[in-house]
Amino acid sequence: MKTLNLDITHAQYFVEKEYESLLAKSAEALETLNNGTGAGADFLGWNTLPSSTSDELLGRIEKTAERLQENCDYVVCVGIGGSYLGAKAVISALSDNFADFYGPQPKRPKVLFAGQNIGEEYLAELQKLLKGKRFGIIVISKSGTTTEPAIAFRLLKDQLVAEAGEEKAKNLIVAVTDEKKGALRTMADQEGYETYVIPDNVGGRFSVLTPVGLLPIAVAGFDIKKLISGAADMERTTKHASPENPAQEYARLRNALYQSGKKTEILANFNPKLHYLAEWWKQLFGESEGKDGKGIFPASVDLTTDLHSMGQWIQDGERTIFETVISVKEPSITHRIPEDAANLDGINYLAGKRIDEVNKMAELGTMLAHVEGGVPNIRIELHALDEYTLGQVIYFFEKACGISGYMLGVNPFDQPGVEAYKKNMFALLEKPGYEKETAAIKSKLK
Repeated sequence: MKTLNLDITHAQYFVEKEYESLLAKSAEALETLNNGTGAGADFLGWNTLPSSTSDELLGRIEKTAERLQENCDYVVCVGIGGSYLGAKAVISALSDNFADFYGPQPKRPKVLFAGQNIGEEYLAELQKLLKGKRFGIIVISKSGTTTEPAIAFRLLKDQLVAEAGEEKAKNLIVAVTDEKKGALRTMADQEGYETYVIPDNVGGRFSVLTPVGLLPIAVAGFDIKKLISGAADMERTTKHASPENPAQEYARLRNALYQSGKKTEILANFNPKLHYLAEWWKQLFGESEGKDGKGIFPASVDLTTDLHSMGQWIQDGERTIFETVISVKEPSITHRIPEDAANLDGINYLAGKRIDEVNKMAELGTMLAHVEGGVPNIRIELHALDEYTLGQVIYFFEKACGISGYMLGVNPFDQPGVEAYKKNMFALLEKPGYEKETAAIKSKLK
């Protein structure tokens, strides 16, 4: 098994005392997680999800994906937060960087996303793109009433019915929702959509390894069995408390850094395919730890791109940050730098080298500069960008997040602060049932 490699060498010595003192606490947090005795224990289904996912479920998802692939050139995945970011992260990491600029291929539809914003132009332009095209919809919502995806689904469903007819549309819409209750479950049952269940004990930000993420990933043409296999191997690797457990060690070190005044963690990558993995990671840790006046702020940068914009701040700004760098050991393509007779650009000294060799030296040089500048660096090396490895890193971060949250003293599995903006928005829109809130908020705006 080729597993990810966690290197804490260039961060541990910044907080040696705090790090050593947290060994027992990190082990206790892991045991609390595994035993289901901590806060939020009703939402621990993700912890054993990889090993408990049946071949029957994966086979059914693959058959649904094949049906959509046969009948669609575009499949729109409608969802927000955890119902969007996990699938987007995996599909982006495994796709050609310029996949969006190529047309759909036979049995390889383009997976598009909607419901992750309330952009009027975005939705209008999406519908313009889909006009007259063969498309299907995967709608993902526990309740079916979340504002952003509900708006997008209503628009897209009406368009699909108008263009394909009601009977055909039924076979082109798949709902991933609650097993028994909610508006989307009621609609799916009434209309006859195929459905998949979002497990009650798996929260949205931990749901990428459920049908929430697996179905869109399979539709995009990627191997979900290998994804689950990688996650299952990481589940076994991180099950028991040990200084060799990478999830425990990552959680332990980041809490030691937090105690020493490092309040922001920057997830950095040197591969543009990992941009959306960082977006998924930000939700995972931000929504899990940011509560009760506590929590490391999760930020991200794409390097070397952002070294030319954020590099100055990281190098010389306030010393309240640490970096976690995701590195890919072996790119899937070999591409070398040619020699030029005139050498006007002065880079003939690089001729014949792989571009990735230059990138790796940029990575090493950046790490050395930032560490010397007072920024602790954690490094996570992935063997390659493939389904198996992505399954590993997804589960690794999920497990580390649960451990870290318990070490911090918060419930990592709720998100009470997310509701605040919704209540204000509903009041401003004068949603039925919010009359008192509407009056109160209007009085504040006078």
